[in-house]
Amino acid sequence: MNQTPLLGTGGLIFMGLYLLSLIIIGWLGRKAQKENTLADFYLAGRGLGVLVLFLTLYATQYSGNTLVGFAGRAYRDGYDALVLITFLSAAVGAWLFYAPKLFRLSREHHFITPIDFIEYRFNYKWLSILGSILCITALANYILTNLKAIGYIVVAVTGGAVPFAIGIIVLSLIMVTYETLGGMRSVAWTDVIQGTILLFGVIIIFIIIQFEYGGLSIVSDQLMKTAPEKFFSPTWVDKRTWISTVALGFFGISIYPHAIQRIYSAQNEHTLKRSIQIMAFMPLVTVLFMVVVGIVGSGIIPGLDRAGSEKITLLVLQDLSQRGAISGSLMVLFLSATIAAIMSTVDSALLSMSSIITKDIYSRFKPTVNQSDLTKMGKLLSWVIMAIAVYLAIILPQTIWRLLEIKLELLIQVAPAIFLGLYLKKLKSKSVFMGMVIGTLVAVSIMIANKLGMNIPAKPWGIHAGVWGLMINIGTIYFMEKLSGFKK
Repeated sequence: MNQTPLLGTGGLIFMGLYLLSLIIIGWLGRKAQKENTLADFYLAGRGLGVLVLFLTLYATQYSGNTLVGFAGRAYRDGYDALVLITFLSAAVGAWLFYAPKLFRLSREHHFITPIDFIEYRFNYKWLSILGSILCITALANYILTNLKAIGYIVVAVTGGAVPFAIGIIVLSLIMVTYETLGGMRSVAWTDVIQGTILLFGVIIIFIIIQFEYGGLSIVSDQLMKTAPEKFFSPTWVDKRTWISTVALGFFGISIYPHAIQRIYSAQNEHTLKRSIQIMAFMPLVTVLFMVVVGIVGSGIIPGLDRAGSEKITLLVLQDLSQRGAISGSLMVLFLSATIAAIMSTVDSALLSMSSIITKDIYSRFKPTVNQSDLTKMGKLLSWVIMAIAVYLAIILPQTIWRLLEIKLELLIQVAPAIFLGLYLKKLKSKSVFMGMVIGTLVAVSIMIANKLGMNIPAKPWGIHAGVWGLMINIGTIYFMEKLSGFKK
């Protein structure tokens, strides 16, 4: 990769000031704290309005996975990557299905974490603990994917003057500082800035690419000659993989713990519904645009290996800069948008992860501990979690898209407890627990067997290991309910 810096001295100074401003916002969030409770720290006092709720949902959902990982997949797979639009749209559809009812219950029973609903609905300790472990694992993986993305960006921005590892460490320190200062309130306020920058940055870079490279049709003509395989009609295996990918979005992304906590944080049900309705349009102006970046990149910068394709967004920006098609200010805007998207996701996942460990695990062993001490413990955990995540992000070799798949394949095993638990009143706790256990074991077994080189693909019959686990999870629940005399 060309080590020419993407930003000059002025751009780097602006970026530095922007990052420091996030710490100031964290301090302001701390000053605005109304009480030293878990609800105030982790849910911003349950008072987020339409604009703030929409932008914090948007900034959280569209992250380094979108701006780096999705473009990288589009580079490798061509138009097959368009399924990612439906992938993100499916999550919004799931919110419309379950979020209003979950919100009403959260207000009535004072939920803080997703596991609070599972505890309230099923009142079964082992189910709550297993759900907590799966959520924590998914969140840890989510943090890893975005820290890896931020390392690539720092290297590109500085031309390699700041190494991959140092970039991750510095930005992680900034994130954990403002997150522990003001909790969800600071995270949501920074998301307003980050979400706005992200939305405008993606739209502007898409427009510039269309003008500079002659539009997608010209790039497609070139690709047809150099990489015709990216235009092949999907096989039946491909189609099954598409359906499986959409299932990951509907049952996985929609129950991200930090997304559920934003549902709890809404000012009222009307605010929640309006924010989700606006979110329905975002896959078209974010995911579609980044898929186009990846496809255009495969036409103008061919021959990258899998690791190199993860940097295609940055390489396209670099090419635009060398052509004189993008000014310094626009480069700053888009790179700020990229870093903003990643930081808004990491801080949200970090906040949610610390809340689950604190509220759903630590408090079980210390049931008499007060809210103030629990909040302090949550802040301390944020620093510990971030330190571990930074180390793993530096040493792990997996691509961003594969890490994204792995976390969703585990997280969707929690989905039946939420989706079925909300709407089937007679559903029994032990049925859901056994379904979650067996579904998780199936998903993990397939992934491990594939990793060990056994003759088992990562996606048997074109379907993700986690989706196989989910189907067996639901089948187990149905079978056990039948055995116990459950009647629909």
